[in-house]
Amino acid sequence: METKTVEKYIRMSPRKIRYVVDMIKSKPIEDAIDILSLTPRAAAVVVKKAIQSAVANATENHKMKEEDLFISRILVNEGPTLKRFRPRARGRATRIRKRTSHLSVYVSNGKEKEA
Repeated sequence: METKTVEKYIRMSPRKIRYVVDMIKSKPIEDAIDILSLTPRAAAVVVKKAIQSAVANATENHKMKEEDLFISRILVNEGPTLKRFRPRARGRATRIRKRTSHLSVYVSNGKEKEA
């Protein structure tokens, strides 16, 4: 069985989050949280929170054991971009793109990993 959690409109570019996500793909939950606790990037806090939410959903809603869980899939998609303008020389302006992300975490129990 698989449980899903989605964090939307994270005020960080998808590229920055993908650096952190690539370190913990298909790892057991305990290992992933340990890795994220020691990672100095700001995205590690957001990803750790999403994983803990997915674990809580699995244990409370689907009665899975936390020891058996692992990250089956974790996806980072691009969200809407906020567009701002900054004044420049000679009366011009340049666009500043403030990117957002959507993070999806899929957690499943260890029995399906073997199959």
